[in-house]
Amino acid sequence: MDYVLHLLGGGAGNLAAYLAAHVLLCLVPAFFIAGAMAALIPKASITRWLGRNTPAYVSYPAAAAAGSLLAVCSCTIVPLFGGIYRKGAGIGPAITFLFFAPAGNIMALAYTGSILGVEFAFARLLLCLLFGIGIGLLMAMLFWRDDATHDAQTDALFAEKASIGTAATGLLLSMVALLIAGTLKLWPLTSTVATVTLPLGWAEAWQATLFSWVPFDAAKGEEGVTFQGSMLIVLLLAIALTAWKGLEDIIEGPNRWTSVTLGLTAATLLVAALKFTPHTGGLEIGITGRLFAVAACLWAVWHYARTLEPDDRNSWLWESWRFVKQIFGLLVVGVFIVGVVRQIIRPEWIETLAGSNSVTANMVAVVFGVFMYFPTLVEVPVAKMFLDLGMHPGPLLAYLMADPELSLQSILMVIAVIGRKKTFAYVGLVAMFSVAAGLLYGSWVDGMSVLRLTMGLLGFVAVLGALLMALHRRQARAATDT
Repeated sequence: MDYVLHLLGGGAGNLAAYLAAHVLLCLVPAFFIAGAMAALIPKASITRWLGRNTPAYVSYPAAAAAGSLLAVCSCTIVPLFGGIYRKGAGIGPAITFLFFAPAGNIMALAYTGSILGVEFAFARLLLCLLFGIGIGLLMAMLFWRDDATHDAQTDALFAEKASIGTAATGLLLSMVALLIAGTLKLWPLTSTVATVTLPLGWAEAWQATLFSWVPFDAAKGEEGVTFQGSMLIVLLLAIALTAWKGLEDIIEGPNRWTSVTLGLTAATLLVAALKFTPHTGGLEIGITGRLFAVAACLWAVWHYARTLEPDDRNSWLWESWRFVKQIFGLLVVGVFIVGVVRQIIRPEWIETLAGSNSVTANMVAVVFGVFMYFPTLVEVPVAKMFLDLGMHPGPLLAYLMADPELSLQSILMVIAVIGRKKTFAYVGLVAMFSVAAGLLYGSWVDGMSVLRLTMGLLGFVAVLGALLMALHRRQARAATDT
């Protein structure tokens, strides 16, 4: 019984740490952005760049380029993936976006380079780009009939909108800016402009209690729950309780609970942008550059939302709430299960299981990434710990390719968007390509000649080119038949 309680405590602690550290400034804006994509952006605007009939040499690089700008984790990217897919993006470009954004974004690559070296970061970029496009192309070829059906369904759902208005454009850009302002760890966002100390002598004791409940160890990727995090969890629960009354029937019009929900959400995002430091004298609150950036973005969101037509505004809030109901519960379940499994799997096993560049070692690294998921940027110092424990650089790259894509919670969320069949195919392809990436990079580290490595990459590019041509011919035939 004690062991079971220990496992359940690990799951609850992992969930609390995740909700406190990652949901608000990452996932909440992502849900609202996804809702805006579904409700306000005309299908033609999505399909122009990411549609199934868009030339592949346009849509796949566009998907990768869009993903490279978002420094978010896989859980945050799923609502955005759901938004573009629901509005008419082809399954191939949408999958490339889903794969590349968490693993190949600018911040992840820069941090990888600073911790693991420029060579490792370049290998991650090159292989994520090539394999992300390859996975997207294979998904498009495997499910082209489903893709055509999905395209027809989106035509029926969204045919009435022909253009995106100024207010909708401003709203979408403001929310993207809010997501970026809340997640980037760059000066001046992280700088402290001023501090205020509140006489809360119990704050330090409460922080110590939280760390005793949910351990904090940055070297192991354990984030713990901070004093600020506990406040944010309470506010998040308040948002959830009021949202059921304020957003469930929003299509029929807002009510007083709608204003309460949105007001709580804005206030919580502002609290999340502050720095809280408990000490003996009380609680020090740091006013950061991020606070001003988030406040400016929230004002812009409010301004443009106010100028939307009431029906469009209600549709935006309803689609956002629909994504929350569709995805968030599965996220909670996945994070909890990962926390339980973490109590069983020991990182020290890495030295024994992934100390060489074999197929088995790379497969172990991929499976390890599913159950030992760490958010974007946290995964890099954890990878350094694995390297120090004896993990071979090849399996380490396989882990970094798979970890942002195949976490248990993100798999459950993707199932909710595209169904089991497509998700299992995607998971299998990511696992296979991650193992291949690890073997390739590990062989290079072990002394593979530049000629053989170049020939291997050129062979893969040639296969991608053949897939592009085959997909283009199939699209042309489909267009002719219709």
